[in-house]
Amino acid sequence: MAGPTKKPRKPTEPQSDDKSMSDESESGTYQGQQEVQATFEGRNPEGQDFHGIKQLLLQLFLKAHIDLSQMSDMLISQTGIGSVLKQSYDDDEDEDDNMDLSEDSNVFGITSVINLTSHRETPCVQQFFTLLEDLTKQHANKGVQDNITKVLQSKKLGFLINERFVNIPAKISAAMLNSLLDEMERIKKKNSSYDFDYLIIICKTCKSKGGNDDEEIYSNDEEELFTKAADATFDFCVEKETDVGLGGKWLSEDKQMIPYRRVVIFKGSKFKDLVSQISILVQ
Repeated sequence: MAGPTKKPRKPTEPQSDDKSMSDESESGTYQGQQEVQATFEGRNPEGQDFHGIKQLLLQLFLKAHIDLSQMSDMLISQTGIGSVLKQSYDDDEDEDDNMDLSEDSNVFGITSVINLTSHRETPCVQQFFTLLEDLTKQHANKGVQDNITKVLQSKKLGFLINERFVNIPAKISAAMLNSLLDEMERIKKKNSSYDFDYLIIICKTCKSKGGNDDEEIYSNDEEELFTKAADATFDFCVEKETDVGLGGKWLSEDKQMIPYRRVVIFKGSKFKDLVSQISILVQ
């Protein structure tokens, strides 16, 4: 684990969990709702965020054969790009207490990008490419396979990461993605490899048992816009893998939802407009 200590960014406005936290009975089955008020801020990733970042990557990749420890270190060591979402505290609290709370606080989300082209020889990136190629062969039709094969031969590829706890409202994504966009605009003036030809994102979705595609839920609501802008996309089911955040426990009258992952590939030139659309969507 590595990463210099960096100053926190400007805190976001207080957020109310509009999806609400689950209130569970002794059996762990969802019974009601309670609203939780919290204030979050985006911070540059630091060494103490390693385990929180790795946990967020784990909920995305589940049992895939990727060295998530190495990928977490990559996200921390990147200079001037990417943010972790952490809870902020009142300014009038004791400064020492705030420092202790800040260093021990959980990572609630991460928004960043990995330059796949620059790190192509890094083992976890090679594993990512292998996973993507294997999933494409297994789950995509011939036309999508051909399209993705051409994309993977592009000179500049980025892996967009937009992960957070399932109950964090979508409104927070606008601030995180706008920050990432600004960082990418700055860094590509010095390093043209960040002027990505294509961006790849893996979205968490779930569908009702029975295969009705009309009944589909995105874990991160805003990511539906990425799907609409996709140049190539396909789904794969992860029902047999551990996924508490989307699997959950359901009351008998609820429809059981099956967790999926959706690979979405879109042109890097679309990213700025997509972030603008997301900002409007979550207002």
